[in-house]
Amino acid sequence: MPAAAKGCRLRNARISEPGRIYLLTAVTHQRRPVFSDLRLGRQLVNQLRCADESSATTSMAWVVMPDHLHWLIELNNGTLADLMCRIKSRSGRSINLMQRDLGQVWQRGYYDRALRKEEDIKDAARYIIMNPLRAGLVQRIGDYPLWDAIWV
Repeated sequence: MPAAAKGCRLRNARISEPGRIYLLTAVTHQRRPVFSDLRLGRQLVNQLRCADESSATTSMAWVVMPDHLHWLIELNNGTLADLMCRIKSRSGRSINLMQRDLGQVWQRGYYDRALRKEEDIKDAARYIIMNPLRAGLVQRIGDYPLWDAIWV
C-alpha cells in the first residue's frame, strides 16, 4: 500500500457504515495553530461544505479550533478514510496556495468514534461547539467564528 494511503488510516479494521453518525477529529501537523488565521479556517470550512454538497456527509456540528477539527457527521456514502483524505488534502492544498507553501498542514491519520443510537447526538454537538469556551478563546460561543450546528 502506498505511504499516502497508509497515512489516512490511523488504525486497521476501521469500519465505515453509511447511515451511521461519527464524531471525527483531525489535528494539524505539530499542533500548529494554522486556523488562528480566520482565512485559513474558512478554507477548511469550504471543504466541509463540499462534503455535504456532494452528498458524502450530512454535517450535524463542527468546530475548527486553532490546531484541530471536530466534526459530527452522518456518513451517507463512501468511507471515512476517503472522506478524511479528501478533506485534509484539499484544505491543505488551498491553505498552501494562500500561504505560499506552509508545508504539511495535517498530522497523519484522524480519530473517529461511531455514536450509538442511545447516545444523545445533541449532547455530542454541544460538546463540540463548546470547545472554544473550554479553551478560553471566547466568552460566548456566538463570538467564535468557526463553528456550526444544524440545531442553531
